[in-house]
Amino acid sequence: MDIFRSVRTVTGASGTGYVDWSAVADAAKDGTAPGELTLTDAEREGYATDVRDARDRLRRLGGVEFDLPETVEIQNRHHWIDANVDTFRRVMAPMEAKGPEVLLPDVSRVVNTGTCTLLLAFLGRNVLGQYDPLLLAEADPADREHCLYFVHPNIVSVADDLDVSRPRFRRWIAFHEVSHAAEFGAAPWLSTHLETRLERGIDGLVAGDLDREAFRELDTAMTAVEGYAELLMDRAFDDDYADLRAKLDARRQGGGPVARLARRLLGLGLKRRQYERGAAFFEAVADARGLTGASAVWDRPENLPTDAELDAPERWLARVDGA
Repeated sequence: MDIFRSVRTVTGASGTGYVDWSAVADAAKDGTAPGELTLTDAEREGYATDVRDARDRLRRLGGVEFDLPETVEIQNRHHWIDANVDTFRRVMAPMEAKGPEVLLPDVSRVVNTGTCTLLLAFLGRNVLGQYDPLLLAEADPADREHCLYFVHPNIVSVADDLDVSRPRFRRWIAFHEVSHAAEFGAAPWLSTHLETRLERGIDGLVAGDLDREAFRELDTAMTAVEGYAELLMDRAFDDDYADLRAKLDARRQGGGPVARLARRLLGLGLKRRQYERGAAFFEAVADARGLTGASAVWDRPENLPTDAELDAPERWLARVDGA
């Protein structure tokens, strides 16, 4: 890790865009130790077993048909940063293509490059696992090769910090990420649904407007995504995990001012609210109709709950049952 070189790379940002993405990738990695990725045979087999077991249990208990992504990678932090620079670039592309001229573009580019570097470096040091549906990629959603990543150095480090078993913690992360694969596999339309709302929201920002309805619909859909994953994990994971969740939440509330600022910028508090609100909705639905009944949410876009229905699951049940 070389902080000085990272800062030098950011301040040397060049090009014609709002962000120098090559500099972002280099600077984020310069400021982040890659972490150890030498796995024992038992650790490598452990990841494979956890992912297969999660797939099999989620298929059986959730009543959803899906396949694992073709790409399942055990990464270090630098691998994860490289994989996600493109995600940041895709989100920013509409702004760079349509955005207005800015005063002092060279200065603005350095600031933007530094901001993206800090966020990617922070995430690279903290992300444990990721299911990546490659939103906003150029390929048609049906042709995209979704990916599943596990950031091994972070999983090891956090498990040790929390004083929990590494294999148990790793398995819990695997079940959570495979739960997301189950959702997108069961709902081929979901990627397009999320993308259209995200694109509308970004287009509005570029035009100097805030499309609140687009962001509200995006938040509602993501709340369903996170809540259903929590439900599947709760029913499918072969161990109680309340202690893991409590310890991890407590850890995420800590950290210094930079970490707290990064969490606010990334909306991680919002994501936790999505977990809790979505989980409460699906727990009520599953209690009334079982896991199979809850999975009806992925049958078609119209079955997604509205914002109001998230807090009144009986209204969603009445609407879907009567459809």
